[in-house]
Amino acid sequence: MRIRCIRTALLFAVIVLVMSSASFGQVRISVSFGPPPLPVYEQPLCPGDGYIWTPGYWAWSDDDGDYYWVPGTWVEAPEVGFLWTPPYWGWADGAFVFYDGYWGPQVGFYGGINYGFGYFGEGFGGGRWDNGHFFYNRSVTNVNVTNIHNVYNETVVNRTENRISYNGGEGGVSARPTARDEAAARERHLPPAGAQVQHMQAARGNPELRASANHGKPSVAATARPGQFSGHDAMPARAAGGAYNPPANRGAAHPQPENGGRPATAVHPHDLPPMERPAAPSTGNAKTDQRYQQQQQKLQQKQDQERQKLQQQQENEHQQLAKQNANDARKQQTEQKHQQQTQQMQQRHVQQQQHLQQRQAPPSRPEAKPPKEK
Repeated sequence: MRIRCIRTALLFAVIVLVMSSASFGQVRISVSFGPPPLPVYEQPLCPGDGYIWTPGYWAWSDDDGDYYWVPGTWVEAPEVGFLWTPPYWGWADGAFVFYDGYWGPQVGFYGGINYGFGYFGEGFGGGRWDNGHFFYNRSVTNVNVTNIHNVYNETVVNRTENRISYNGGEGGVSARPTARDEAAARERHLPPAGAQVQHMQAARGNPELRASANHGKPSVAATARPGQFSGHDAMPARAAGGAYNPPANRGAAHPQPENGGRPATAVHPHDLPPMERPAAPSTGNAKTDQRYQQQQQKLQQKQDQERQKLQQQQENEHQQLAKQNANDARKQQTEQKHQQQTQQMQQRHVQQQQHLQQRQAPPSRPEAKPPKEK
C-alpha cells in the first residue's frame, strides 16, 4: 500500500500514524472534517473478461484543501485469484483517517461502507474466482453476456440503504472488523495497480471532481477503464448522496507554502513536484526542433516510468515492514534509504534534462573581433 508523507497546508488537515490490523498498517492522510456522501451513479459496462470492479471513493488533496472524487472503474486483477478491498475513511484520534485499498486473495474490511455493485459493506458479491477464471454475478454487475460467458446469477441482500462514506464518528457507519476481516488482513496483499494510481492522479488534477465544485455530484462518477474521463463510457452522477456542508473557512487558514504543500525534503517519488519541461529552443531547423520534441517526450516517459517503479518498490518495502511488525529504528532506517534513493533519482533526472537541452542549444557565434588598426 501506498505510504503517504504529506505536510499539510491547511488548518483542518494533519498527518498522523494510525496502525490497524484490518489494514496491516501504514501512514495515512487524516482530515478534521468528513467526506461528502457517496454519489448515486450507474456502473459502466465491463470492458472485458478478467476485469474487476473497483468502486469510486472520495480522496483528499492537500494541495487543493479539498476532497475529490475518484471515479469507480474496471481494473484487471494483478494476479489470478486476487480481489479488491476498497479504501475507506474512518474516525480515529479526533480526525477522519484514510485507509488505502489493496489487492488480496480475500476481501478485507472496508469500513462497512456500502459502495454498491457487490460491495455492500462486507465482502464482495459481484463475482468470484473459479479455476483461474473470474465469474461475474449478473444480479449486481453490468456485464455483456455476448462477450463474457463467465457469469452466474445470485441474489445479494443489500442490508444498508445509505450513502454514508465514512466509518465511525458522528453519523458514520458503526461496522467493526470481523474475525474473517482480521484473517484477510494477515494474508499477502498487493498495493493499487499502476493503472489505479494513474487513475487517481488524473482525478486529483480534474477541478470538476473536487467536492467544492461538484457539491457531491461529480460530472464523472464512473468509467469503463482507468483514466477515461470522457466518452459514452464515462458515467456522470445521477444525484448527490446527500447534503454536504464543509467548514466555510477550510481553505483560508494558512497560505500555501511555495512547494505546494509537499514535504520540504522529498522522501518518496510521489512527494516530488512534476518535472519542469522547458520549451524547445528554436534552432531555425524544423526537423531538428521536431527531433528534440520527440526526444523530450521519450525522456519524460522514461523518467515517469522510473518514478513509478521506485515508488512501487518503496511501497513494497513498507508493506514488508508492516507484515514483520518492524520496530521504529528499522522503519526510520528504511525511510532514510528511500529519501536517498529519491534524491539520487531526482538529481539524475535533472542532469538528463540539462544534457538534452545542451545538445539541442544552437551553437554560440564567436564574438566579432574589433578591426585591426591600420
